[in-house]
Amino acid sequence: MAAGRPIISVQQLTKIFGPEPERALEQLDAGASPEEVRSATGSTVAVQDASFEVAAGETFVIMGLSGSGKSTLLRCINRLIEPTRGAVIVDGEDVTQASAERVRMLRRSVISMVFQHFGLFPHRTVRGNVEYGLEVSGVERAQRRARAEEALALVGLGDYAESRTEALSGGMQQRVGLARALANDPAILLMDEPFSALDPLIRAEMQEELVDLQARVGCTTVFITHDLDEALALGDRIAILRDGAVVQVGTPQAILLDPADDYVEAFVQNVDRTNILTASVLMRAPAHVASTAAEAHERVLNAEPPVYVTDGDQTYQGALARSPGAVSNGEPAVDPEAAPILRPDTPLAECMPLVLDADVPAVVLDADGRLLGVVDREAVLVELTRNADRPAAARS
Repeated sequence: MAAGRPIISVQQLTKIFGPEPERALEQLDAGASPEEVRSATGSTVAVQDASFEVAAGETFVIMGLSGSGKSTLLRCINRLIEPTRGAVIVDGEDVTQASAERVRMLRRSVISMVFQHFGLFPHRTVRGNVEYGLEVSGVERAQRRARAEEALALVGLGDYAESRTEALSGGMQQRVGLARALANDPAILLMDEPFSALDPLIRAEMQEELVDLQARVGCTTVFITHDLDEALALGDRIAILRDGAVVQVGTPQAILLDPADDYVEAFVQNVDRTNILTASVLMRAPAHVASTAAEAHERVLNAEPPVYVTDGDQTYQGALARSPGAVSNGEPAVDPEAAPILRPDTPLAECMPLVLDADVPAVVLDADGRLLGVVDREAVLVELTRNADRPAAARS
């Protein structure tokens, strides 16, 4: 895929169902609401002027309540539904302007889709179901068998290739559907509420499987859900839809911390923030940083503990606090274990016991060990208080 641009760019996409789409568009452009358009024309505005971009390798979640237009929007990306207006650019190519034959080729080799209902063939084996798309595409038998077995191994069903699909559990059947989509080695995976028909335990297991699979395969995923917890668990970024319009796009943390309007704020108010907010949000700049142990010791003597010590490229060396053991044999002793160590993506739930039990604020280090900031008890307690203000029923 080409570098420097998104792999998917949805631009002012609108989809109208009904007898008078052109008149409906005119009314929308004049400022009419979807309800007013439906009343005047009998047409339904399913998607309204939606725009967003998806980066290569990203898991992008589109969520909203039932009837918000999310599944219609997803199907416009691969033109299972024809948009009324707007553009869908996939790796530089406007899919809305492509010929029918070109769209079929894109579905076979670039964009795969996993549906809510598994759509498996009961007369075929598991392998036969996974091979189906390759067979339709004319891939020769030995090659499609090898690719099907590779895809089944990816989803943990390598030992079930000869099984009949009706003998599998719901979660295993959904894995077959996922393997069928992966067998084409797609750059883009579209998933339309794939786990909503599963019971809660299997659903949670499949969510974990998808996160792991995404890390191994690295394809771009656009995932549809009406479940906010699922969206927050899976999405690198989330688009929230309301009445066919994109209300906000952002990371889970950004949406929690800065909801775009009252609708989004109400949408996220019952979320358990401790599993979403991370050390990167909680941290602040350390009050005192020294470049040598001697400088740190001098600051400690001037009642400025704790002092964090870094070298010339900001690599963390340790911390020094006022204590009987701060000086040994006349030399300051910097303790690399004096403060708990967090990563930027450490969730608040994991930060809590480390920070609350420590004598000094925890340090947040990047992958190279450089000091990014510190997390103190006050930051943790503020967020815990906010979380405790949620209704008890939501927390349970």
